Amino acid sequence: MTAPMTDTTDTAATPLAQSAPSPAPAPEGSKPAKKHKEEDNFFVFLIKLAVVVLVFRSFIFSPFNIPSESMLPKLVDGDYLLAAKWPYGFSRYSMPFSIPLIPGRVLPHDPKRGDVVIFKAPPGNDVDYIKRVVGLPGDTVQMLHGQVILNGKPIPKVRVADFTVAVSPNTHCYDVQFEKTTADGQTICSYPRFRETLPGGKSYDVLDLGARAQDDTTPVLVPEGHLFLMGDNRDNSLDSRFPAIEGGGIGLVPEKNLVGRAEIIMWSTDGSASWINPISWFTAARWNRIGTTF
Repeated sequence: MTAPMTDTTDTAATPLAQSAPSPAPAPEGSKPAKKHKEEDNFFVFLIKLAVVVLVFRSFIFSPFNIPSESMLPKLVDGDYLLAAKWPYGFSRYSMPFSIPLIPGRVLPHDPKRGDVVIFKAPPGNDVDYIKRVVGLPGDTVQMLHGQVILNGKPIPKVRVADFTVAVSPNTHCYDVQFEKTTADGQTICSYPRFRETLPGGKSYDVLDLGARAQDDTTPVLVPEGHLFLMGDNRDNSLDSRFPAIEGGGIGLVPEKNLVGRAEIIMWSTDGSASWINPISWFTAARWNRIGTTF
């Protein structure tokens, strides 16, 4: 931020400075009083800064990091993103540490199918999770042979090019069958990728690693005030297909648990950086992921 310019044009137009009487000597103890005043002003500044940060993080944008691979291929372990806090309204979960300063939900808005949302995961409601909205209140959601059935109609699922990601401290392959070596000797993970398109036209990529138990579920009617959420990495996501268990599935998520909507990836690292090696701070960055939007 550029500091405001100070007008000095009339500092030389003060002839009285030469004839003015000498100021009386400052009384003893005046310097400590000035020092205390400066300290008080700095303390006030810190309070104001804390309030601004609190308001910004609670009601505008807040940063989150991705510590898992349940949202591959859209999000990779080591991504850092900004989430908008206002799209779905505000609740206690909008506040840092879920401070109960907001009763209920203020200015509530329903998410759209396909939104990537941050929320407090049931049943504990104290850990931030990130998933994609698939079912809204009133929808019936089912999985059959790895394909989402929404309100009795299959969501189009089209095979596209495999998703590849380099093996790193933040990324490993789920099985040797997905490991490959590039021409330059780099080890990568290569996963089958598909493009899904929801009613309304929202498209996104998902991974399907093969037949799994969670590929077939019974129909679930999403009740009022709840959402059916899924991870894009369909075979490695404990989501609404699983009952809400602490550290496990999340069941149907109450809309009041919404924290924000993912907007943009502002940083990404493969986990190989070392504090004692500044060069590694740059070589560990996944530069091509920075600026990715949702």
